[in-house]
Order: sequence, then structure tokens, then C-alpha cells
Amino acid sequence: MPHEAKLRPYDHAADKEVIMELWLRAWQATLPRINFIERLEWFRWYWEVKLVPKTSIIVAEIDKIIVGFFTLDLATGYLDQLVVAPEQWGKDVAEQLLNEAKRLSPSGIELRVNSDNPRAARFYEKQNFKKVDELPNPDRPTEFTYVMQWRP
Repeated sequence: MPHEAKLRPYDHAADKEVIMELWLRAWQATLPRINFIERLEWFRWYWEVKLVPKTSIIVAEIDKIIVGFFTLDLATGYLDQLVVAPEQWGKDVAEQLLNEAKRLSPSGIELRVNSDNPRAARFYEKQNFKKVDELPNPDRPTEFTYVMQWRP
């Protein structure tokens, strides 16, 4: 029987390196044709400068192992990151994290999903997010990103 994840606030000193490794593993599994190892230094900068100071970060643990996290700007309702360990895909961790994000931002959430990540787009649609726009993807000119919103 699967364990329900325990959600808790991010602890920068204890969690940062685990989060970096989880982000890398999840994205490599999602889009294996892209070398995310080359993007890791950028993500470290982005995490420190853009996410940690400005977002609420919640991690999900199973048996004291971090298996997911999200970053949510409480002022705007923007969900920048929702990352789940590949071995937890299709289980309840992503839904637990998203439900907590909805609880923290009860007036609504906006996020962006890469068009070449249909699994994530389907997940958000099942969670009552609607596609409201498509934007060019500056990193991959043949792709675009969906702007998706959830409103209660």
C-alpha cells in the first residue's frame, strides 16, 4: 500500500542539494533529449535569486526522503515549479502537492507547461486547470508553453 507523503516547509540548509538533484532527475526523465546537467548551474542561480526569496516552498517526503516539491508565489498565485520524483509519477504525490498549493492560494493559481510535456498538461487538466494562452518557448523555437489557470 503506498505511503501518503508528508508535506512540510522547505529547509534551505538541509534540503537544497536534495532539491537540486531531484529537479535534475525529474527533468532528465521528462525531456531526455535535453541535457539538463548543462542547465543545473542556471537552476541553482534561479533557485537562490528568484525562488527562495520570493516563494513559498513546500516539500513532500515519504519515509523521510524528499520525493517532490513546489514553489508558489503567494502574492501572485504563480506556481513556478512542481517537481515529483519519477518513481512517484502516477501516484498521489503531485496531487497532494497541488492540493496544498490550492489551499495556500485559494483565489487561484497560474502556471506554465511546456507543450512537449503532455503528461504534465494532462495532469493539470485533470486538476481543473484550463489552458488560457500559448506563448513561444524562448529556449526551443519549435515548441511553445501553455499558460494554465485554476480558479475555484
